[in-house]
Formats: sequence, structure tokens, C-alpha cells
Amino acid sequence: MTAVQVVVVDLDDTLFPERDYVRSGFAAVDEEVRRAFGVTGFGTAAWTLFEAGVRGRIFDEALGSLGLPADAATVKSLIECYRAHRPSIDLYPDVAVSIRALGGRARAAIVSDGPLAAQERKVDALGLPTWFDPILLTDRWGREYWKPHERAFREIETVTGTGGAHCAYLGDNPRKDFTAPRRLGWRTARVRRAEGEHASVAGSGGAEVECPSLADAVRWLGFEVEEVW
Repeated sequence: MTAVQVVVVDLDDTLFPERDYVRSGFAAVDEEVRRAFGVTGFGTAAWTLFEAGVRGRIFDEALGSLGLPADAATVKSLIECYRAHRPSIDLYPDVAVSIRALGGRARAAIVSDGPLAAQERKVDALGLPTWFDPILLTDRWGREYWKPHERAFREIETVTGTGGAHCAYLGDNPRKDFTAPRRLGWRTARVRRAEGEHASVAGSGGAEVECPSLADAVRWLGFEVEEVW
């Protein structure tokens, strides 16, 4: 196996539980709804819908269940509140040991999609610049450059001066994460954490291997990672 010199990871459900961000965001919006309308219960209603598998119209349905207006302007305002809040989130327990395992042999970086304001706040809340460089949030170029576009992966190669099988991408979404890095000849591993948003999606999406944790994916790349107890 070619020695990997750059290990690039996804953010949501790879480094931290996305559902914790969702719950944190609903709590922030709950406060905003209480302030604006004098009504409590938005957070509970939204979380119940999320747990039931509703996506895309959670805010509309949660507002409706409380007898509140769900017009476009109100929903847009609350979505902005959700994305702008400072999230209460933590890294998975295996992240620190996994990145430390790279030692001086490989550089750690991030490529992540999602609305820029929200992703920047996640990065800040988790203290990720301490661990990763560069951190490329694709929305800074516009949604058309989200994965599976190659732009972020090519920029990683430019910034690090490394490419092909010397680079690896570890992500969770087989629908889009591995198309570009595989095309560029990178190593790829799907991190399929049991509680992840995309855990139920079948297939590898082109990833070479599937691992239940980031630590297992880093071990597969040939690094020695301590056990997490």
C-alpha cells in the first residue's frame, strides 16, 4: 500500500454526531420562537419530527403543530437562526487518538459541504483548526462546488503538494463523498457510524472499504491508533 501523506476527512457524522448539532439548533430556535411568539415547545416538536424521519419541512410542520404561522418569511428567519447559532457539540471519542496517530507522517485536513455559516460555527465550536489544516468548506465557492465536485480535492493537492494514492478521504455519505477523490486516485474509506444520518444508505459509493469508526479507517490506512475506552 502506498504511504498516505494527507488524510482528509468529512465533518458531519465523521468527526462529530450531526444529530447533536440538530438538537442544539432546535434549542436555539425554540428560544427564538418563545421570544417572538410567546410560545414554547418548538424544540420538542421539531426533534420529534426529526426522529420520525421528517426532513426538509421540519420547521413548517413544527410551527404548524404549535398553531404558529409557517409563512416563508418566518421559516426563513428561523432557519437563519438555526444556522447562526453557536452549537453545543463535541468530537467523537476516537477523533483525538486518530489524528494523533498520524504523528508527523501525515497531514490532517477537512473537506465539508453545508451552508457556510453553519459549517464555520461547527469548526469553531469543535476547535478544529488545532487539528486540521487546511479546512475547506465548499460552500465558500457556492453550492455548485459541493461534493461530488472535484474543486476542494484538487485544492488539497495544490496546498499540500501531494496527490493520488498519497491522499485519502474518509467520509460517511456514499451518495457523494467518494466520487471525486476516487477519480483523482485517492484512497477512500466510508466511516459508517451506527447513528449517522447516512448509516442506512446501502452501498459503498465507490469507497474501497467500510469502517465503523474513524479510528478503524485510520488503522486501515496503516497507522497505529490507540484503543478508545
